[in-house]
Amino acid sequence: MKASTSLKVRLPVLVLVLEIVILVLNALFVTYDDNANAKLQNNETNPMENSLYRDYPYFSDVQVMIFVGFGCLLAFFRFYGFSGMVFNFLTAAFTIQWAILIQGFFQFYYDGKIHLAVINLLNAEFACAVVLISFGAVLGKTSPVQLLVMALLEIPCFAVTEWAVLKYIRINDAGGSILIHLFACYFGLGVTFVLYRPSLNAGHAKEITSYHSDILSVMGTLFLWVFWPSFNSALTFKGDDQHRAILHTFIGLCSSTMTAFALSAAFNKRGKLTMADIQNVTLAGGVTVGATVDMMITPAAAYALGVMGCTACFFGYKYLTPFMAHHMRIQDQCGIHNLHGLTGLISSTAGICAILLATEETYGPSMYQIFSHRAPPVGDPKLLELQKLIPGLKPGLGRTAQEQALYQLAAICVTIAASTVGGLITGMVMKMPAMALPSDEDCFDDELFFDMPSDFGGIEVLKNSISDDEKGQMSKV
Repeated sequence: MKASTSLKVRLPVLVLVLEIVILVLNALFVTYDDNANAKLQNNETNPMENSLYRDYPYFSDVQVMIFVGFGCLLAFFRFYGFSGMVFNFLTAAFTIQWAILIQGFFQFYYDGKIHLAVINLLNAEFACAVVLISFGAVLGKTSPVQLLVMALLEIPCFAVTEWAVLKYIRINDAGGSILIHLFACYFGLGVTFVLYRPSLNAGHAKEITSYHSDILSVMGTLFLWVFWPSFNSALTFKGDDQHRAILHTFIGLCSSTMTAFALSAAFNKRGKLTMADIQNVTLAGGVTVGATVDMMITPAAAYALGVMGCTACFFGYKYLTPFMAHHMRIQDQCGIHNLHGLTGLISSTAGICAILLATEETYGPSMYQIFSHRAPPVGDPKLLELQKLIPGLKPGLGRTAQEQALYQLAAICVTIAASTVGGLITGMVMKMPAMALPSDEDCFDDELFFDMPSDFGGIEVLKNSISDDEKGQMSKV
């Protein structure tokens, strides 16, 4: 007998509880930042110096990525378009609210309050991206109740890991290759490992795409592609650092896109392009340049990283994803290990190399601003000399390049370990009977959770029209 998947009680009750918790925490702990507090404004205040004008353009760009880019990208299944887009919408709306609070306690809490500004929203959107990437691993096999619970548990795990890595290990990770992409990837793999469904290894009748769903999905790819430079550069130092971040991201994306088209045609049996490759592999360059995005790595290196990331991502989809499903009990539905895990590891390795190669000859005095933990500590005479050249330079830890490289490696290990353990625990909670877990038969089907319009065709009508190519794509994306 199938377990009930009705949302009639489960979803309203869960949402009500979450809203009460968020409302109470906001009432008790959240106040305005100085830039949003009317009491602190006077006739000497220059409105154009408000942090809003610095942070909002990046916030709005990342918001498009979260709600439109991810939403469309996840709507590639023929019978799961409503769920892909709408569950992304619901999960993101909750996650951002929850992250504002949880991250606020770690990053913006002083004088007994979380001080709220647009920068809080921007950080919360990065945390939301973590959850949505993890969501890709279990796409089509989870209920909205499960996804809200996953976000509820993943955000605290991410916030603690982020705080520990940045406060105690102290690393360079401007584009989030370690703390966003690697964390999201291995958390999602931990969840899908627990939610393993053996019967789906052979494919599922509804695990197919259509002409229109693929167009919608590639629209999501285009939104992500266009706004990815903002994602990678939003939290870098303003000025030349941010300028390089935009240049490197764009160059990496362009090179990975061209490589993706070439590989797709070369490895297709009929020499044609595969939409799954265009939807996903083209984005690999944006991740691969992440850890080095603000460094002086040269445009050529950014181009090479895009090619390397794309190549690893492509062959990961082709060979590693099926291997993991059949031999490691990891059914990575959207291939997040390829687009975020493999590329994140390449990016992190490139970051370590860039740190080891960084010299004052290349960077000038600003090396101690970009690699802030290598700056001289308080009391070092060299710090005073550097502060004359770079006003506002903060004291560092006086680390050598080799020491900082080791800390980068430690952060990678800590992030992967914390995210994997967190994902496994979260998967166990999501597997509980009360979570409205779909049966194997009902996976990848909007009809399970939505009232469908009259023109929605049943699966039985289309079973006989599924081509061999569509069957081959069932587990790829």
